[in-house]
Amino acid sequence: MPESEKTLVYVILGAAGSGRREVIADLIDGDPGEGGPTAVLLEEGEAPAGIEERLGKVGQWRWKAEGTIEAELPEDGSGRVFLVMNGRRNPVDQLEAFKAWFPAQGAELGRIICIVNCALAERNPPLMAWYDACIHFSDVVLLNRREGVSNKWVRDFEARYKDQRYPCVMELVRAGRVRNPALILEPSALRISQAFEDELTWVTVDGDSEDDAGENEADGDEEEVEMVPAEDPYFARRPGGRRLKEIPDIARFLDAKEEARTRTESGA
Repeated sequence: MPESEKTLVYVILGAAGSGRREVIADLIDGDPGEGGPTAVLLEEGEAPAGIEERLGKVGQWRWKAEGTIEAELPEDGSGRVFLVMNGRRNPVDQLEAFKAWFPAQGAELGRIICIVNCALAERNPPLMAWYDACIHFSDVVLLNRREGVSNKWVRDFEARYKDQRYPCVMELVRAGRVRNPALILEPSALRISQAFEDELTWVTVDGDSEDDAGENEADGDEEEVEMVPAEDPYFARRPGGRRLKEIPDIARFLDAKEEARTRTESGA
C-alpha cells in the first residue's frame, strides 16, 4: 500500500454475543478489499468466539488504567482494519477514547457499524437507550440474532430511527450474512454524530482577562464568539464529570442473561 494512503478502519459496535465476528467474517469473504491484507483488532477482554481463524490477522487493543486506550495498527500495512469495541463496556467511553487515536495513527475512519442483538433488545426494553447511543454514532446498523423475535418488534425498531430520519443504512442479517458487503463497507459517512468530523460551531466566550474587561466596558458588555470543535451530545459532561446523556450498563443485562441460562441448564 502506498505510504500516502491511510489505513481504512471500520469500528464495530454491539453487545457481546451479538455475532459481531461472524458478520465481520462474512464482510471479509464478500468484499476482500484492495491495498493490503485485512486485519481485526479485538479488545483484550473479549472472549474467543470460535471463528477467529476466519478473520485473518487478529490483534488486540487494551484499556489503560487512566481510561485511555493502547492500540496500534498492524505493521504489515493492512489496507483495512476492523476495530471491535468491547461488547461489555460503555460504547461512548470507547468511541471518545478512540477519537484522538485516529489522527495519531494516521488512520482513516471507514464506517462505524452497529450489530444489534434483537433478542436481547426485545427482552430488555431499557436497552433501547443503549442502542440509541450506538446508532447515533453509526453509519450502518445490522439487525442480527432475530430468532424468536416478532416481526412487529423488528419493524418497530426500524421505524424508530426511520421516523427520526436517521441517514444510516439499516439491514437484516440472515444466517450470519449480509446482502451486499461492498455496500456496507462503502467508506462514506451516514451517521448523525459529527464527533469524528472537523466540524466547528460558534460559541459565546466570556471575557475574563483584564484586556477583555476593558473592551467589554467600552463596547457595552458585548459578548464575544469564536469557532470551536462541535461537542457531541453523548460526549458532553456535567461539572462533576458524569455524562449529560447517560446510558444503561450493558454488562448488567448480559450477566442477567447468562445467569438465567445457567439456571435453566441446571434445572434450578
